[in-house]
Amino acid sequence: MTPRFATDVVTFYHPGFWDLDSADAVRDWAVRHPRRFWERVMDALAETAVTGIELTFAPGDLDSVRRAFGSAASFRRELDARGLSVVSAFIAGSDAPDWRRGDNLPAVVADAERRAAFLAEVGAELLVTGLPMRTTFGTLPPFFVDAAYMARMADIAHVVGEAVTRHGVKLAFHTESHSTLWYERDIDLFMALTDPRYVWLCPDSCHIALGGGDPVAVARRHAPRIALAHWKDAVGPIDVHLTVDDTIYAQQQRYMTELGSGIVDWQGWADAMTPTPGADIVLIELDEAADPVAALRAGTAVARKARS
Repeated sequence: MTPRFATDVVTFYHPGFWDLDSADAVRDWAVRHPRRFWERVMDALAETAVTGIELTFAPGDLDSVRRAFGSAASFRRELDARGLSVVSAFIAGSDAPDWRRGDNLPAVVADAERRAAFLAEVGAELLVTGLPMRTTFGTLPPFFVDAAYMARMADIAHVVGEAVTRHGVKLAFHTESHSTLWYERDIDLFMALTDPRYVWLCPDSCHIALGGGDPVAVARRHAPRIALAHWKDAVGPIDVHLTVDDTIYAQQQRYMTELGSGIVDWQGWADAMTPTPGADIVLIELDEAADPVAALRAGTAVARKARS
């Protein structure tokens, strides 16, 4: 099977790509010029073999699309004209309801349904989310990711998963570093507690490796439930306790690298992906690539070799 390549819009967030001096400047510029933002992203993709897009946090989010094109249907026409399409969207951003609160389930469901309706209209079938973040190690009182916590997360996941299926959309969970779905044990526990009809997995090879796990082993164990996977490389496990705050994603950057230059076993990963429901899409994730076109070309070459 020849895979279809996709990428997360975060690939295009490097300030240098926009001739700007900071990530804040990129966000501010994109808010003022949403259509120009998307046109540049789409033009860049045309120079690669990548035809699929995963929407993410601002400026590459659903609200940005609406500001730029007016509606999901209009955005879909723009993408169709260029041979592109949306494959998924990530629930991210400060406006997303916090799952840990426990008393806001109606808001959580309403937010997911809003996103799922957009995805259905734009022609996509996957809504990706994650579990809440851990706290910094040593914080008091301590926060334990135990069976009771995971049971609460599973209960919410079932309600949200069932709600979005009514829009023809699957809910898949991403294995984010420093989240409560990071270590192999976290993933196994959450998958065991959730119904495979309503809850799917989006393993990220880099993040699993950063937690000291084996991405290939995880993918093999949970292959029937993998609706999508993020292909990303890691320089090695995170061997210190990072501070979990608003800077955590920036702190993680030094542990990430381009495909083929890190520790992920790409041949094993590709083989593990072959029997999964998400096998036809290879989503290459390159957080804030300085030269996204070159990075995506290099990434697709690594993935093609592994899949051959």
